[in-house]
Amino acid sequence: MNIVISMVFFSEIADNDLTEILLGLISWEKHPLEKTHALNYVDDIVSVCHSLDTKSFHSKTTYPAHKRYGEKVYRYGRNPQTIWYIIYDIDKYGNVFVNKIMSNHTTD
Repeated sequence: MNIVISMVFFSEIADNDLTEILLGLISWEKHPLEKTHALNYVDDIVSVCHSLDTKSFHSKTTYPAHKRYGEKVYRYGRNPQTIWYIIYDIDKYGNVFVNKIMSNHTTD
């Protein structure tokens, strides 16, 4: 029996996106989050990313801004105002490569 174990990998750009999200949440002028809340928020995004290799369906990117970073996108609705787009690729072994994380506020 062959057992295939797939994994999720983050690009340097995606790692930087997560850092920028954290800093943005903490320093948000309108409603800054406490550090613990902001860390949990980012951890939730990371958890969603780590679940991508278990999904049976993967949506194709449609926005030009997303297509620059990958062929697949997962829409994570954090709240009624914010959707996080996790843009990624999948190799033939089912490994997921998260390339970019952006919100609906920055997608054109």
